[in-house]
Formats: sequence, structure tokens, C-alpha cells
Amino acid sequence: MKKLLFSLSALVLTTVAFAQKKAEDVAKFKTETIEMGKLEVSHPQTAVFTVTNVSNEPLIIEQANPTCGCTIGNYTKEPIAPGKTGEITATYNAGSVGAFEKHMTVKFAGVDEMKSITIKGEVLTADEYAKLKPATPTSTVETKVKTKAPKAAGKTKTTKTKVKTTTTATTAKM
Repeated sequence: MKKLLFSLSALVLTTVAFAQKKAEDVAKFKTETIEMGKLEVSHPQTAVFTVTNVSNEPLIIEQANPTCGCTIGNYTKEPIAPGKTGEITATYNAGSVGAFEKHMTVKFAGVDEMKSITIKGEVLTADEYAKLKPATPTSTVETKVKTKAPKAAGKTKTTKTKVKTTTTATTAKM
């Protein structure tokens, strides 16, 4: 009887051990890697990861921790209903020039496995970054102006005037 009870217990424990939820069973990321492109040094930028609850139960993000001190993570604190989305943000402090690849580990409630998400890009000096901005757009507008010559001549004279307009685009920095 002890052997039967022991065997049954071992079978139940093995089944429970292999039945653990995996991260992909409860959550799906729109993307696990965000290419942030070229960033200006000393101007922190934020990437937003969208995570969808693919389970039948509310999804809770327990942790979203960056693997270094140059990145700050934040995440949706409320439970995410089935089929709904939440967000995990990664704000990278672009403090030094060069290519970067930073990771965050994400832990969901009820899942032993940690999920890794990544941000990457390149930090440029202020001068290098300024060279990337497009030149100020300009356009030339032609207008026709009719002027009358003195009455004695009785003729109408048409002249062309070119007006150069310059528009400046303003971008908000994050």
C-alpha cells in the first residue's frame, strides 16, 4: 500500500511540476525588442512595450526590472483583464556615446519563468545628432502683381515677384 501511495504521490507531483505556467501562456508582447534608433547624449528617451493578457484570468505584472542603473522601468500596476493590454516602459538615460543594448526582466504573478525584453540603439554627441535633423524646409512662391503704367502710355505692365518662405518645425523632446 505504501508503494502505491508513494507512486501516486510521485505522479501527482510530476504532473504539477510540468503543469507550471510559462510566460507565453499568460502574456504576449507586441514586440520583445524595441530599436530606439539614434539618441542625443544627455537626453533620456522612453520605450513603451505593450503586453496583452492571453490567459483567461487577470494578469498581474509583479516586476519589470532593468538590468543596469542607466534604465528606469515602470509598468501597469493594476491587474490586466483577459484580452486587454498593459504597458511596460523603459526610460534609458543616454549618458554616454555609443551603441547600447539594455534588458529588462519581467515577472508575472503565478509564473516562475522570467521574461526578458530589450531596448537598443545608438547614442550620438549633440553635434552628430544635430546633423541628422533635416534642413529647414524652404519654398519659393511666385506671385504676379499687375501694375499700371502712367495713363499716357495706356498699357498694363505685369511683373513677377518671388517670395521665399521658410518654415520651421518644432519637435518636442521627451
